[in-house]
Parts: sequence; structure tokens; C-alpha cells
Amino acid sequence: MTKKVLIRNASQIVTPQGHSACFGKAMGDVKVYENTSIFIEDGIIKGIGDPAQWEKEVPRENQIDAAHKAVLPGFVDSHTHLVFGGYRPDEFLWRMGGMSYMDIMNRGGGIINTMKATREASEAELADHAMDHLKKMLAMGVTTVEAKSGYGQDYDTEIKQLHVTRKLNASQPIELVSTFLGAHAVPPEYKGRSKAFLDFLLKEVMPVVKKENLAEFCDIFCEEGVFSVDESRQYLKKAREMGFKLKIHADEIVSLGGSELAGELKATSADHLLHASDAGIKAMAENGVVSTLLPTTAFCLREPFARAREMIDAGCAVALATDFNPGSGFTFSVPLMLGLAVIYMHMTAEEAITALTLNGAAAVGRADRIGSIEVGKQADLTILQYPSYKFLPYHTGVNIVEKVIKKGELVHTASV
Repeated sequence: MTKKVLIRNASQIVTPQGHSACFGKAMGDVKVYENTSIFIEDGIIKGIGDPAQWEKEVPRENQIDAAHKAVLPGFVDSHTHLVFGGYRPDEFLWRMGGMSYMDIMNRGGGIINTMKATREASEAELADHAMDHLKKMLAMGVTTVEAKSGYGQDYDTEIKQLHVTRKLNASQPIELVSTFLGAHAVPPEYKGRSKAFLDFLLKEVMPVVKKENLAEFCDIFCEEGVFSVDESRQYLKKAREMGFKLKIHADEIVSLGGSELAGELKATSADHLLHASDAGIKAMAENGVVSTLLPTTAFCLREPFARAREMIDAGCAVALATDFNPGSGFTFSVPLMLGLAVIYMHMTAEEAITALTLNGAAAVGRADRIGSIEVGKQADLTILQYPSYKFLPYHTGVNIVEKVIKKGELVHTASV
């Protein structure tokens, strides 16, 4: 039976437009409808305009009053490490005491610490853990989340993480996009043998991941002391030959050349980019790479923020994501992320919205059907408590999401 839904009389409907990423100045070109309604049929947006033309055909129980509210596309968190075991609060305080990220890794902390806890956890424990976080992410208006593996770095645990992601995708409203990040660090059993470890992933793990369709993307941590640019190039090329789309952790700690490599390979996205060079920024802009910036991680690491303003002015397509993970950024706070982007990274409110919606969708290969409020697109919507999108950065660090709609279904309402 056809289901019809009407979002009535929104103070504002605010959206970027298009079926691919917005680059450069186009990021600021959001469309704003005043006092308008959205008609939805079977989860797809069928009309935007005067509610009178649809009111009679939509049952009253399927009409949502959005008077004095702003409606935006559902938020897309395009870089997270959702499925993991254990926590690392001690390391956070070590970092606040002056220890560097790499010093903590060399001490046996960092990714290796979480690797041990994730290896020991059951699928059920990992799923329960992640489900709790997903419920809170949904309450912040997030309707699509990229979820990486990478806390196993062995066959059994990497496959276990990906199985958990698949099960979660089928058991709660947020759509999960799976990324294989086996090359997240060199595990202790391969210390000093990074190439052998990458060969193991390519020969033993990734064929199974591909055969079982457990991940859409392949990612690697291209960083000094982890995987070199040459290793990353060879690994990602082979991943592409296997049918994976490409992502890369690039230029987070030092300017290594990861962003240039992303441009060379025409990766879907390059992420972090705190130390991306001018040449890397140019390479991403010229080759259609989405530059995914993670301001809450820079904030938690006390690192300089990525150069969002310069990237946009250079013609990049910038996305914003939380990098939710148990170590360098244990937060999925969209309000904090937006505040940092506007206040410290000099993005306009309009650019930040595009970065968190349409460009985030492009970073996970879904801009053709989500990320904007347009006829023919999936009805993933976020309704704010206030009448204007400008309240997102203005009400700094506060969650102002009132309702969340996924595929035309009301999936969250904030408690009063």
C-alpha cells in the first residue's frame, strides 16, 4: 500500500542541490524555501510547495506540522569508526598532559589498545555497544553513517566487525556504509613488516570481504610511521582492481603527500587533511576528490584545524564528519563539529550545511539519492526546533534537532 506523508508549513526548507558533490563557491549556494511543505510518497520526495494541493490525500496522522521549524536534509556522518571494543580514557588524559599521538602508539596505546579489546569482544557485545551510539547519533539528525573496520588487523576480527556493521544496518533506521580499513595500523605480529601485512590483507582478507559484499570502500592510514605513500598507492590500486571504491586517511599528523595521492588515484574521498599541502589541495580539487574534514578530532588532539577556507576557495568539495572513535576523538557531536567548522575553520553556515549533507553523501557514494531535499530523492530529513538554519552554529554546541525522518518514516522525536 502506498504511504503518503506531508511535512506541513515549514518556516524554512534549506538544502543544497544536485546529484553530486558541490565544489568551491557552489558550496554556499543553498536553496531556502519559506513557509513551504514537502510531500512524500513511499519514502521519496514527490513535491515541494503549497500544502493545499496534497492535504486531502494525506491522512492526518501522516501530516507533520513544521510551523516555526527549519527542515534540512538528514545529516551524513561520512567518517566514523563505529564498531569497536573498549575505551581509552587514560590515553586522553596522557595527551592532555603533553604526550603526542605517536608517543602513545609507541607506548602500546592508540589503535593497538583498541585492537586488543575488539579482538576479545563478541559480535553481540560489539553490536550492543555500537547500537547505543547509533541511537544518540540519530537524535542529532544523522541519517547515514560510514562505518569502518580496522580494529582487528587480523582475519577473524576484521570480518567480525564487518558482520556487525551489516547486522546493524538491517536492525535500526540509520543507513550504514561499510568501509574496510584493515590497513589502520601495523599489528604487533607484523612489526617492521608493513608490506607483508598489506600483502596478507590483499590475499587473505579482502577477497572474502569482496565475495561476501561486506564493504563498499577500502581505506588506508597513510601516515609517517604507519603506511608510506608508495605502500598506500600500491595497496589502493590493487583494492580498486578488486572492485573497491577508494578512501584514504591523509596528511593527518604530517604533510606526507596523502592528499596528492588521493588526487592521483581519483579517490572518492581523502580524510583528515590537517597538514595537506597546497599541491595536495589543488590535486583534490582538480580530480574530484571529496575533502573530508574532521574538526572534532583536531580539537581533541590540540592540533591545528584543516584549512577549510583555503580548500573551498581553491575549488575543493569539503565534507564534514565526526571521526567518532575511542581514541583520538570519542565524540559524535554534530553540534560541536558544526560550531568548530564555522567559528575556527571559517566556513559559512551554508557551506557547513552542504558539507554535512550533499558533500557527505558524495563522500559515501550516495549523492544521487540522498543529501538534498529535491523531488525524486529519498526523504531523509532533519527538523529543527527553531525557524532558521542559522540557529545551528548560533546555538553553539547544543543539539536543536526535534524530529528525524528516514525514508519518509518518522524515526525520532526529541523528548520535551
